[in-house]
Amino acid sequence: MPDSPVPRLRRYLVCEPRHFAVQYAINPWMHPDTRVDVDLAQEQWRSLIDAYRSHGHAVDAVEPVPGLPDMVFAANSAVVVEGRVFGSLFHAPERRPESTHYDLWFKKAGYEVHHPRSISEGEGDFVPVGRHVLAGTGFRTTREAHREAQEFFGVPVISLTLVDPYFYHLDTALFVLEEDGEGGGNVCYYPEAFSPGSRAVLERLYPDAVLATRQDAMSWGLNSVSDGRHVFIAPQAEALAARFDAHGYVPVPVDLSEFHKAGGGIKCCTQEIRS
Repeated sequence: MPDSPVPRLRRYLVCEPRHFAVQYAINPWMHPDTRVDVDLAQEQWRSLIDAYRSHGHAVDAVEPVPGLPDMVFAANSAVVVEGRVFGSLFHAPERRPESTHYDLWFKKAGYEVHHPRSISEGEGDFVPVGRHVLAGTGFRTTREAHREAQEFFGVPVISLTLVDPYFYHLDTALFVLEEDGEGGGNVCYYPEAFSPGSRAVLERLYPDAVLATRQDAMSWGLNSVSDGRHVFIAPQAEALAARFDAHGYVPVPVDLSEFHKAGGGIKCCTQEIRS
């Protein structure tokens, strides 16, 4: 790992939390009787957008739709590799209408969009890194969707099995710290979120990975976004941020605690457009 990781400018797609609420329970973090402060959620979300832009990243936005309270979690809408969009087919019926609005945005922007036949929840479970795509399964996205994505992208897709319901999406248990420009990269992950075989795969692929504790993961430290140098991270994950600093990365704390009530955080609110 280089002493001074180098940032790369990114393009992100987001959705304003104008209609954000917790109206149903589809993961262990959600409780329908939880009160959401929409004004605070909007303020926190704007702080994330401001943080991205202040570090030079481009940010586009999809118009929020009434009745779709989880549409703010843009990462789940698709995964984009080399300008090709593999859309979503949500596990929960409540979220399925979101796909139509995101697909329409991508099509209007000139992208080819593939509609998956199998349950697939975008960057929630697909994490492109280097020459391949890591893909989570166990709670939401299916292995059939992994195969479908590989056929669509023509990129190796490596299946990883998630075993802890609190980390129901891959992006709650792992994120990419940097890509090295030679098809490789490095990640941070919480080992116990994965099956033994999947942990062994990650150990082989990323011997220098930053390993997180359960406390790091429960503090939403793994639902982070990195541009290769700056790590946009939940301020609650103080210990993990300190380890990133020791590795030469620059933690950028952004509080999205209002979204934790719905089982989401920084990465959940952020879809990366890889042209």
